[in-house]
Amino acid sequence: MSDDNQGGAAPQAANPPSMNLVGQYIRDLSFENPGAPASIMAGGGNPAFNVSISVGVKKQSDDMYAVELTLNAKANREAVVLFNVELVYGGVFRLKNVPEVQLSQLLMIECPRLIFPFARQVLASVTQQGGFPPLMMEPVDFASIYRQNLQKLAAQQGTAPAAPVEPETLN
Repeated sequence: MSDDNQGGAAPQAANPPSMNLVGQYIRDLSFENPGAPASIMAGGGNPAFNVSISVGVKKQSDDMYAVELTLNAKANREAVVLFNVELVYGGVFRLKNVPEVQLSQLLMIECPRLIFPFARQVLASVTQQGGFPPLMMEPVDFASIYRQNLQKLAAQQGTAPAAPVEPETLN
C-alpha cells in the first residue's frame, strides 16, 4: 500500500503559520544628562515627561523581518532639560506560512508587543544609571496605534478608513 492517498489537507496541516523571535538588539541608544551633576542634586517639583514610541519594519529576506521600536523620552523641570533618551530596540522575526492579510498586523502589533518589555527595561535601566529614578513606561496598546495609523493613512489618501480585519487566529 502507498501513503500517497492522504488527501489534499495534509500539506496545509504540515505547514501551519509560525512566528519565531530569532534575536533582539539595540541599534541606537543615546542618553543625555546636560545639567549633570546639578540636575541630580537639585530638588524641586516633579518633572514633566514627554514619551513617544514608533514602530518600523524592514524585510530582511523571504521570511525574516526586523521590527524596531523607537522610544524617545524627555524629562523637563520648568525650562530645564533633566534628561533626554532615545532608544531604537529591535527584534528579528521569522514568519512562515503567514497569510498576506495577517502579515501587517502580526508585524505591527504582535511583534512589537513581544519585544516591548525588553526595550522598556533598557529605558528604565539607562535612566536609573543616569542618576534618576527608573523611567517605567506604561504598557502600550500596539493594536490602537495600528488602527490610528490606518486612519491617518486613509485620511491622507482621501478615502474612508477601512476597518482592519481581525483574524480569529490572532485574537
